[in-house]
Amino acid sequence: MTAELVRGQNHPLPRTRLEIRVSAGTPVVAGASLADEQGRVSGADRVAHPGSPTLPGIEVSRQAAADHRLAVDLEALAEGVHRVNVLLALPPGTPGPSRFAAVAAPFVAVTGLDGTEIASYTITGLGAETAVVALELYRRQGTWKIRANGQGYAGGLVDLLADQGLPDARQVAAEIQDAITLGVARSVAAPPPPASDGARVGAAGPGASGGPAPGAAGPSAAAPRQGVGGGGPVNYAHPRRQAGTPPPPAPAAPPTNPSEAARPVAGDATGWSLDERLYNQVWGMFEDLARAVAAYRSAVDFADARMEQELDRALADPRGRLGAAGDQAREQARAKREDLVARAREVLDRELAQLTAESDVVEPALPPAYARWDNPVWHGYRVPVELPMALRLGDLQLPEQPGLRIPMLVRLPLERGLWIDSDRGGSEAAAFMDAEQIKGLAMDTAVAVAARLLAVYPAHEFAVHVIDPAGSAAARLAPLARSGVLAAPPAAGAAGVAEVLARLTERVDLVQMAVRGGAGADALPPGMDTAEQLLIVNDFPHGFDDRALNQLRYLADEGPSVGVHLLMVADREEARAYGPVLQPLWRSLLRLTPVPDDHLADPWVGHAWTYEPPLAPPGSRILEQVLGQVGEARAGWPR
Repeated sequence: MTAELVRGQNHPLPRTRLEIRVSAGTPVVAGASLADEQGRVSGADRVAHPGSPTLPGIEVSRQAAADHRLAVDLEALAEGVHRVNVLLALPPGTPGPSRFAAVAAPFVAVTGLDGTEIASYTITGLGAETAVVALELYRRQGTWKIRANGQGYAGGLVDLLADQGLPDARQVAAEIQDAITLGVARSVAAPPPPASDGARVGAAGPGASGGPAPGAAGPSAAAPRQGVGGGGPVNYAHPRRQAGTPPPPAPAAPPTNPSEAARPVAGDATGWSLDERLYNQVWGMFEDLARAVAAYRSAVDFADARMEQELDRALADPRGRLGAAGDQAREQARAKREDLVARAREVLDRELAQLTAESDVVEPALPPAYARWDNPVWHGYRVPVELPMALRLGDLQLPEQPGLRIPMLVRLPLERGLWIDSDRGGSEAAAFMDAEQIKGLAMDTAVAVAARLLAVYPAHEFAVHVIDPAGSAAARLAPLARSGVLAAPPAAGAAGVAEVLARLTERVDLVQMAVRGGAGADALPPGMDTAEQLLIVNDFPHGFDDRALNQLRYLADEGPSVGVHLLMVADREEARAYGPVLQPLWRSLLRLTPVPDDHLADPWVGHAWTYEPPLAPPGSRILEQVLGQVGEARAGWPR
């Protein structure tokens, strides 16, 4: 079964001789760049394009066309090549669309030489971009994988190649343009696809919907992205994803000597910086664990089904159901089942041991934005001068290895709001707590998340507002209030709710108008805070009238795109009186829980992952220490 990738997702490559097929609906230039272990392209001799279509291990089309076939032999690549980037660009200087938003979403498929499709990716979400990195083929721990990239560049091939570190990016882009101008890369009709791919072209070709819903996601998206109201599972499924579970990769043969297993190294993934390499490595661990457990569960299901079939055959004759013959048939079927499960578990344990070893070296190396509160890196914390790629919002686990915790990373800035569910029936653990206890834990989780956001933003680039209509969370909010990081004291009562919502709604309106008009920050009213804004809402819907409710929904929908984010602490049952009017609000937010709960699903095999909130260890003062530094930096920031 083909793996239908979403942006940021990777997939193992079972073979090294491949064909990459591109369908774009309009003539595009296809090329490839060959990068080193750090992801940098050293020179023009590492870029295959229509003017120079053949390099060791790679051959691209000589023409701009609506359909392309690129040949790849990973074993024949030049020494030092660790990544192959597949590039697409609109032909410069020719009639036709001037940006990817004006054409159907390009579709890319990776196949074996026999035409068997391995993975596919529909590149959605492009706008003013004229060049895009469609796919990456890269090495990880000695094996090749594919990642759906989808990074676009409005500046075209010049910006794309320069971003990959190519010293003479402008010259190479000019060579490509010259090749097109001279007719070397003239547009031609697309070659007919193989008959076996007819359904694929029709279902997933140009114009088909695709891409992540994402945290987001994600892993870029990666990061969990799409919430479902009513406490249901988070749906990360690709819109065109087949209903069945994709087959996990075949496990590698175990080394004859355990000491020969690859020793994990922190930051061994691809990326421009250590921050990005660690981010990609964490997502690689997440995917590897998902697929390893999927393989084990699939093997158990197969063993159960086989045992049932053997029992049905052996006991079909009523005369053989009783006595020694029936007992022997049952025992043999069970023994075969146990043997299959034991072998599957042996493979799983081997992979879990490798992932655990990798986690043991990666976790201590994580920067503050990715680290748990108990990581010693927080004791050397300093307010950053630039925003990191992502933020850790907790941990994810699977029951096959509860001790292996994978960081749940979401990209920054946040693309959607967060909802801390204070419903006592929202999870098995919460069901045994009283209502006030679970609400208190939910507020503690909100404070911990807000503290992490404040800690990773540069001074004065992130502001926090609080709505606490009844003042019930004053004690829980004390770490934020005492450190001076709040933009204003928590708003109470209906008047306070209305004032905060009106101010933030106006900010969203003004920034949206400025963006649509192409104006800069100087066009905004004097004194307007241009920092990212976070609104913490406690005890919803207490203190909210119909107008305030509509404003809250507006902030949830429109705020993230202009730097206004929502963090709600709410029990959905308490808002039941509003009926379906709140359904869009719950769906727009990523649901988190204040106690461990298995309610998040991965985008590949749909495992129910147990989410653990990012609370500081009991008795620890690290959260207050970090907030104190943030407060001091904000107080010293020039107004």
